[in-house]
Amino acid sequence: MFRQSPRFARVAAVFALLLLTAVLAAAQDLSPKFDEYMTAAAKQGGFTGSVLVSRDGKILFSKGYAHANLEWEIPNTPQTKFRLGSITKQFTAAAIMLLQERGKLSVKDPVCKYYEPCPAAWSEITIHHLLTHTSGIPNYTNSPDYVTKMMMPVTVNNMIDRFKDKPLDFKPSEKWNYSNSGYFLLGFIIEKASGESYEAFLQNNIFTPLKMTNSGYDRHNTILKNRATGYSRGPKGPVNSPYLDMGQPYAAGSLYSTVEDLFIWNEALFSDKLLTAASREAMLTVDKNNYGYGLTINQQHNRKAVSHGGGINGFNTMLVRYPEDKVTVVVLRNADFGLTGPGAVAQSLAAIVFGEKYETPRTRTAIKLDPKVYDAYVGEYQLTPEMTFIVSKVGDKLMGAPKGQPQVELFPESETKFFVLVVDAQISFVKDDKGAVTHLILHQGGDQKAKKIK
Repeated sequence: MFRQSPRFARVAAVFALLLLTAVLAAAQDLSPKFDEYMTAAAKQGGFTGSVLVSRDGKILFSKGYAHANLEWEIPNTPQTKFRLGSITKQFTAAAIMLLQERGKLSVKDPVCKYYEPCPAAWSEITIHHLLTHTSGIPNYTNSPDYVTKMMMPVTVNNMIDRFKDKPLDFKPSEKWNYSNSGYFLLGFIIEKASGESYEAFLQNNIFTPLKMTNSGYDRHNTILKNRATGYSRGPKGPVNSPYLDMGQPYAAGSLYSTVEDLFIWNEALFSDKLLTAASREAMLTVDKNNYGYGLTINQQHNRKAVSHGGGINGFNTMLVRYPEDKVTVVVLRNADFGLTGPGAVAQSLAAIVFGEKYETPRTRTAIKLDPKVYDAYVGEYQLTPEMTFIVSKVGDKLMGAPKGQPQVELFPESETKFFVLVVDAQISFVKDDKGAVTHLILHQGGDQKAKKIK
């Protein structure tokens, strides 16, 4: 048998130590790239908020940018507390899974087992349907009167009364449609099954056990240290966002947290620290439209990505995990406008981790085009099975937006590539050999191809 000499062993040990040092140095060297990108995002894209990037359970980068409060010029930090919006939904889903593990409920249970008197239209709806947005219950935040009522204090039962008698958008399981109403009902079910308030159940069973000391249910009247102020777009710059009574979003979007606490949460969610492997697998199983239980599961950077964003008055957020690589990116922004959105920021920070191409935010300049060029682009494009993108020509301007949303102007950077000013998004139109437009590509937190159908 070959016997290794002591001298060779010493050399090998030194070489291994140098290699380890080089690997650690490489990881540390990413910080300047993260900071360079985020500084540009803050300066050129108006980003205000905090970010965190981790790998293998270790934080690679964590920093705040711009201001948590403009009036006092208080800077954002990794300890700044932000409203999460719909990132709340994964906490609601996890609470349901905890109750199922304890035998308090089953995702197969009908909603009518917990809510009485139950509308006849809900007789076939289960907890699973609520979790996956396949119940058909109309989304209450889409109601025409929602904006006029969002400032009003409301009880859980009062809010359910607003949508319980409305016709379903479709039969349960037939389609997918994002529904805050479904997650609002899940909060009600959590209270019924646990005997605790939604707020207390999350505090006692998630936040306290995981030592998430900077997370909770946000309320306007609470004195909350390090809370960020949320901002919206005004005619001359940022303004304080419209007031929202936090009883309105409830289990669909009422929580606050920090980038550091969401790092703790994500590490726990992708381990056995909180849920069993079976519960975690259920949350990550797609039903329709790449959606599981409070989480979107798709491909980003040619990798599996598990994510969810959030949007609520004055705040935009994104939390994404690349499970095979054990990479987490958290982006919390205390503004609901800006060229550099949390989705795009998260994609770019992940690209830095993976050594892939990314575009540093820059000021875009529109060029002059003959408006006749726009005629070829007018039409309807299929973004997803449930969503189309409408491109119109209004006077000498090219306008566009997902169907049902207000259209915004598309400014030309070239004859085929356009950008918008309200968010960090660009659109490229693609033509065939004969010059006919076949599809567009939406560049917003990744690239999404949409075939021209009309």
